Amino acid sequence: MTHLRRAGPDDADTLAALSTATFRQAFGHLYQPQDLAAFLEEVFAAGRQRAQLSDPQQAVWLLQDARQAVGLVAAGPCQLPHPEVAPGDGELRRLYLLASHQGKGHGGRLMQTAMDWLLRDGPRVLWLGVWSENHGAQRFYRRWGFEPVGEYLFPVGQARDREFILRRPAAADRHG
Repeated sequence: MTHLRRAGPDDADTLAALSTATFRQAFGHLYQPQDLAAFLEEVFAAGRQRAQLSDPQQAVWLLQDARQAVGLVAAGPCQLPHPEVAPGDGELRRLYLLASHQGKGHGGRLMQTAMDWLLRDGPRVLWLGVWSENHGAQRFYRRWGFEPVGEYLFPVGQARDREFILRRPAAADRHG
C-alpha cells in the first residue's frame, strides 16, 4: 500500500537518495560516468534538498511503499528560461518514480497533488521542462493541458540535453 505525504527538511537525505536513484534509472545511460556523478552530487545534494524543503514557496511530496520512498513530485515558482515567464507563474519541477512503481497510476496521483498545490490560490500559468526524447512524459503532460512553447539546453557535465518547455494556460481545465 502506498502513502503520499508532504516532505519536510528532515527528509533531505531521503529526497537526495530517491532523486539520485530515479534520475540514474531514467537517464544515467545518456551521460559519461564522471558527468553524471558530478551532476547528481551537485543537483541532488542533501544540503540543497534541505534548502528546497525549508522554502515555503516550494513543495515536495514523497510517495512511499511501506517505509521506502519510491516517487516524488516537486513544485514551486517558475525558474525556466522562457521570456514569457511572469512573476506568480508556477512550475512542476520534478516528477520521478522508481521503475518498479511506474505504470500503476502513481504518476497521476503525484501530478494531481502538485497541481492542487500549485493552483491552491486559483488559476495561474504553469510551466515544466521535459527531455525532448521523453515522449511518454510529453503525452502525459499534454493530458494535463501542457503544450510546448519553447526549448533550452539542460547541462549535465559536458552534455547538453535538448529540453522542451511546456506551458499550461491559467484557463486550462484539462487534467489527467
